[in-house]
Amino acid sequence: MRQMSGKSRFTYCFVIISCFFCFLVMMPRVPAAQSWWEKGIDALNSMSDSSESVQSLTLDEIIQAFKEALHIGSEEVVQQLGKTDGFNGDAAIHIPLPGEFEQVKAVLSGIGFTEVVDDLELKLNRAAEAATPKAKTLFVQAITEMTFDDAQAIYKGADDAATKYFQDKMTPSLREEMRPIITESIAQVGAIQSYDQVIGKYQSLPFVPDVKADLTDHVLEKALDGIFFYIAKEEAVIRKDPVKQTTDLLKKVFGQQ
Repeated sequence: MRQMSGKSRFTYCFVIISCFFCFLVMMPRVPAAQSWWEKGIDALNSMSDSSESVQSLTLDEIIQAFKEALHIGSEEVVQQLGKTDGFNGDAAIHIPLPGEFEQVKAVLSGIGFTEVVDDLELKLNRAAEAATPKAKTLFVQAITEMTFDDAQAIYKGADDAATKYFQDKMTPSLREEMRPIITESIAQVGAIQSYDQVIGKYQSLPFVPDVKADLTDHVLEKALDGIFFYIAKEEAVIRKDPVKQTTDLLKKVFGQQ
């Protein structure tokens, strides 16, 4: 095969994938749009030797390469969030105090107890960071169980189709797996003591309403929101440039040398 420029190789990968899927599902030509699937179909019309190229790949290799790109992306997200300040230091997903505590925070900050409230908020984020690595195994399992129909639907779907697939497939399992870790982490990082200290100071004041919050539920839901927030961003990157992370299989399927 003659040598091609980087730009040509990238266009070439679009052609390979689009042609193969077109042949299998007998899809009609659709207008060029934003997804790499539709761009590939459009590019196919200008290529005369694409059928020869397709013969060098198998359907399994194409599907596996797509799964591999998703695997790499999800692993990056888990690593990013499951470290110190993965949540606490990120304004986009930082876990605030439960909504019920807004009044508590305002009252205590007004009398000079901002530090104890901030300490509780920090420890809630630390609990989420400690629990996030548990998601790695569940992402691997969800991707492994992805069928051809699943992959095809994601491939042709909206920009967040993979994210929605993961949410539907994984959210119950993530809740089950992460809840005990968050409960344990909340205790280990001292969030219970901080909570008791905050509530104690607040309730010592006259004429304040009672306030209660389930810290585990709050941290769990916010942690899941943060994970899928970044899964969606990673999916957008994968759709734009599926060989951002390179392995031998991705090189073969997507044509990067």
